[in-house]
Amino acid sequence: MKCPYCGHLEDKVIDSRPAEDGSSIRRRRECLSCATRFTTYEKVEMNPLLVVKKDSTRQVYSQEKLLGGLLRACEKRPVSHDQLMSVVNYVESQIANNTKREISTTEIGELVMEQLKAIDDVAYVRFASVYKEFKDVESFNTMIAEMAKNTEKKGT
Repeated sequence: MKCPYCGHLEDKVIDSRPAEDGSSIRRRRECLSCATRFTTYEKVEMNPLLVVKKDSTRQVYSQEKLLGGLLRACEKRPVSHDQLMSVVNYVESQIANNTKREISTTEIGELVMEQLKAIDDVAYVRFASVYKEFKDVESFNTMIAEMAKNTEKKGT
């Protein structure tokens, strides 16, 4: 493993344990050159998952793209990086439980919105506005009215 600090190619594993969600192995390593410690995660390599976009084109699933969309939706909101990673991990675990090797952006978007709704209403609306391609203010108003109605039901 290449040290992310000095680039040295040799290290030793100090600790190894399953990650919280059980889908990977977390390893604490120490560089044999600079003695800096760093963490790596080891996952089983699987056949690439293809994402079917709205225009029917296919792309390899990218955790970075999903996280990027979440970061934009949660910009300037009180949502921690750990919460965002928990959403990503949830989505990936749901995808992994599916035997299909293709998933639509619609399915991914629904999984993300389900999680964001529980974390932050503003981030949820931001994500939904892009995901559902709101074309006008009325689309926003409709969604906010639905959210208010659901909040009232929970409050009674």
